[in-house]
Amino acid sequence: MNDSIVMNKAADNIRILAASMVEKAKSGHPGGAMGGADFANVLFSEFLVFDPANPEWEGRDRFFLDPGHMSPMLYSVLALTGKYSLDELKQFRQWGSPTPGHPEVDIKRGVENTSGPLGQGHTYAVGAAIAAKFLKARFGEVMNQTIYSFISDGGIQEEISQGAGRVAGTLGLDNLIMFYDSNNIQLSTKVDEVDSENVAMKYEAWGWKVITINGNDVAEIRAALTAAKAETEKPTLIIGNTLMGKGAVDAANGCYANKVSTHGQPLTAAGASIENTIKNLGGNPDEPFAIFPEVAALYAKRAEELKVIVAEKKAAKAAWAKENPELAAKMETFFSGKAPVIDWSAVEQKANQATRTASATVLSVLATQVENMVVSSADLSNSDKTDGFLKKTHAFVKGDFSGAFFQAGVSELTMACVCIGMALHGGVIPACGTFFVFSDYMKPAIRMAALMELPVKFIWSHDAFRVGEDGPTHEPVEQEAQIRLMEKLKNHKGHNSMLVLRPADVQETTVAWKMAMENTATPTGLILSRQNIKDLPAVNCRATEALQAEKGAYVVEADANADVVLLASGSEVSTLVEGAALLRADGIKVSIVSVPSEGLFRSQPKAYQESVIPSGKKVFGLTAGLPVNLEGLVGSNGKVWGLESFGFSAPYTVLDEKLGFTGANVYKQVKELLA
Repeated sequence: MNDSIVMNKAADNIRILAASMVEKAKSGHPGGAMGGADFANVLFSEFLVFDPANPEWEGRDRFFLDPGHMSPMLYSVLALTGKYSLDELKQFRQWGSPTPGHPEVDIKRGVENTSGPLGQGHTYAVGAAIAAKFLKARFGEVMNQTIYSFISDGGIQEEISQGAGRVAGTLGLDNLIMFYDSNNIQLSTKVDEVDSENVAMKYEAWGWKVITINGNDVAEIRAALTAAKAETEKPTLIIGNTLMGKGAVDAANGCYANKVSTHGQPLTAAGASIENTIKNLGGNPDEPFAIFPEVAALYAKRAEELKVIVAEKKAAKAAWAKENPELAAKMETFFSGKAPVIDWSAVEQKANQATRTASATVLSVLATQVENMVVSSADLSNSDKTDGFLKKTHAFVKGDFSGAFFQAGVSELTMACVCIGMALHGGVIPACGTFFVFSDYMKPAIRMAALMELPVKFIWSHDAFRVGEDGPTHEPVEQEAQIRLMEKLKNHKGHNSMLVLRPADVQETTVAWKMAMENTATPTGLILSRQNIKDLPAVNCRATEALQAEKGAYVVEADANADVVLLASGSEVSTLVEGAALLRADGIKVSIVSVPSEGLFRSQPKAYQESVIPSGKKVFGLTAGLPVNLEGLVGSNGKVWGLESFGFSAPYTVLDEKLGFTGANVYKQVKELLA
């Protein structure tokens, strides 16, 4: 049997498995998986370099699937490589199975990313390609990898594709190869009914190499991948014109491909015949979950080839490590996934600064101590103060990845997804900054980072209405309540899905960064002030006392006989201190609590929670966001002063006065509460 026959047989095998998975589950998307099977087959059987015995090998190529609904294609080709059993394919979309409807990151099984909203997956690939360039600049050819991605019409249409395309082209990511499965079919319409752009010209304008082929032709796919691998200046887009539902036939054996109906439902529900389709593709309808002997032989041959390729690469790395023991040890540390060792005593904060400025002070230290940290900003580095890091390094540019800063341009969602891709690749600790109000643009990516349990650090400055003159468009009000929902949402391991920290002064900011860098299990969000904040009072050493923030909440000023507990996060804590002075002058005893993270506080032992906020005490909360931020802590025995409207344009000191964020109003509100 000649090469083309075997390759086509293997692609048909993938088509049969994909269609049968959807049919058995009575749910899913068979058409795209059937059309994209030829590319997946050529890639996995001839080009993708990975270690069959160690899927987590750091030197492997990566494959990022963007359209998660095409999971049947991915699971099927991975079954051919031995990563999934046929029984597991039969459990597609069922409770507890390793084959969920959309792939969820599982490196040991060859799934490099969780494929969620369209457009994000290929942007992760851009981030992974940047991480690979970053690591190659430090370790040389031992980190010479190719990052592959697969995108559909929907991903091309999602706005994030513009950011990903621009970034990859500008940086000249020649280690990135993306296949565009162009079949003119969408879930509810045809592509040419909603999109008339010239995709090839668009990517060429961004600086990509573009190759257009018949995406169902083995020889053309092979030639395109070979040409893409040879490219040394640009990322490559392979536009593969494919047939949605390739091989599908109806009850009369008439062709049933190229139909909208086959996109998002089982073939039988779409009007095709699953039995005749399986026969048409060379399979047995009575036993559709099978791997043809010649296909098994093809992938067994590739496994043997990979053993040789990987052995050569590992031998080259071993020789390199012998000559460069310090670099080898550093590389091992980078990929360990462990929190970096940091001398926090090197952080010297100035008193009474904005917490964004305090963050810059920390970042300037991290830039010199954490060699695999990459920081990014959405064109705001001099405002969100990520320039504290940038001043100690330089930004990535085409041909030079020796620096450690990614200038993302004005594209918050793209930036977040690129950083997620860096984290998925491994070996890099990514952080990204912008104004807190623009976290709205990032929410889909934040959610995916939480779902994948990736330790990306999100830096959000300009945390409240004290942005001032910029007005309500730039003043966060509801954003904190939204992002803190992630503290209350559990991940699959039962932990809080995100760590969200709003430090109250410069020392708490250092502690917040310490917590962020030590958090290797989930994303961390740092919410930082634009305006200066008075340092909280110290009993002994403020820097030491601020370490109590590691418990999520702690008592800043204590009184065992307090009439009322005052609590807040961020800059409002210093406002409570002002109000407390007025209350004490009136004979009212108070305790003050700083709550940088309610979610973390709620995970502490009940005895500790009781010691901080004793039950039965009157509680007053102050928040620059929605009152719901603190209502869970204040309970029915107290009250929260917060915002219930958008902000206004005025100097922040005027807004403090007008909106009641003063010591005088704290005094007034507490007096009313106690009365």
